Amino acid sequence: MWDDKFEDLLREYLPFLSAEEQLTGATNLRDLGLDSLGTVELLARLENLYDVRFVDDALTMENFANPDALWGVLGKLTATV
Repeated sequence: MWDDKFEDLLREYLPFLSAEEQLTGATNLRDLGLDSLGTVELLARLENLYDVRFVDDALTMENFANPDALWGVLGKLTATV
């Protein structure tokens, strides 16, 4: 499972997810309002928050499809730092 700062940041970019709703690993982020501009902003903030750089291979729609996919990529990037 991911840490609180990841979820807090992710929730900022999900306008259709209420504060009471649980965010699960399989939640479709696009269905909850993550659009292309939000994805770019989220990417930049994740890079700053976790002090990593997303390489070109990590910049796929699949990696931003749900929290589990995104956390998995982030985990791989932080493991190499």
